[in-house]
Amino acid sequence: MKSPLLALPGAVPAEGVDEDVAAHYGDLFREQRALADGTGFVDLSHRGVVAVTGEDRLSWLHLLLTQHVTDLPVGRATEALILSAHGHIEHALYLVDDGTTTWAHVEPGTQDALLAYLESMKFFYRVEVADRTGDFAVVHLPAGSIAEVPEGVVVRETPYGRDLLLPRTDLESYAEKAGPAAGLLAYEALRVEHHRPRLGFETDHRTIPHELGWIGSAVHLQKGCYRGQETVARVHNLGKPPRRLVFLHLDGSEVHLPPHGAELRLAGDGPDGRKIGFITTAVRHHELGPIALALVKRNVPLDAPLLADTTAAAQEVVVEP
Repeated sequence: MKSPLLALPGAVPAEGVDEDVAAHYGDLFREQRALADGTGFVDLSHRGVVAVTGEDRLSWLHLLLTQHVTDLPVGRATEALILSAHGHIEHALYLVDDGTTTWAHVEPGTQDALLAYLESMKFFYRVEVADRTGDFAVVHLPAGSIAEVPEGVVVRETPYGRDLLLPRTDLESYAEKAGPAAGLLAYEALRVEHHRPRLGFETDHRTIPHELGWIGSAVHLQKGCYRGQETVARVHNLGKPPRRLVFLHLDGSEVHLPPHGAELRLAGDGPDGRKIGFITTAVRHHELGPIALALVKRNVPLDAPLLADTTAAAQEVVVEP
């Protein structure tokens, strides 16, 4: 759903799955600094919004998700995944329950597949699931923000800020009060700085939660059975994941950032060396310069200089090998 805030002065549309919101409003680093200082907001209204109602909603979701949600307190934010039978990540849900409804916002365009799966798993449970993307827009307020939250709006409070589920009809009027607007590139730069994975960016068709550090924050190791749980338990108890998420400092003299999927090699092997990983998200940060998240093979030495295509990169550990 294309955001009406693309009509704001200076708005430049983002690309790919994020094309329906603004990448920036004319000053990327000013927008980043505003978010880091706890001011402004980010338009995430292109994200899918799913609602689950009914008295069995939490116990039912508990059977399907990687997170423990049977006793999820009202207003407490959490994250959860849906895995394939082989433990590969299929969906990432950002949840909160308001006492009558469990709300989730999800990656743009993934809500249809998520709804289809949830509908197929209802059986005799007293639950209803609905796509509410057309009714509600996700708006992000950064950590430390003192912006007013309209009465009755569902809020997800996290260490990184607050996600509001704002009635879509109120998006433009709220933007006038909550400004200045910050684009998605500013939001993404802070996401990368905090090593936070994103479905479809840090994941591919074979990603398991351990590779991205999602154990704990989105995967509860002490809950009962769910699809893919055998893989989660086996890797946690008996082995190591084949890949690991790393944080990269990129050579600041390069004009262009390496794109998603850019191949990583050991710098000592040169640009024709063996592929040992790939860039997942590369951004320009207002203080750190060009930085990135990447997936590399688990046995890559922790102190090894890397090449992203031809761009030099130094790694920091996110997921321990």
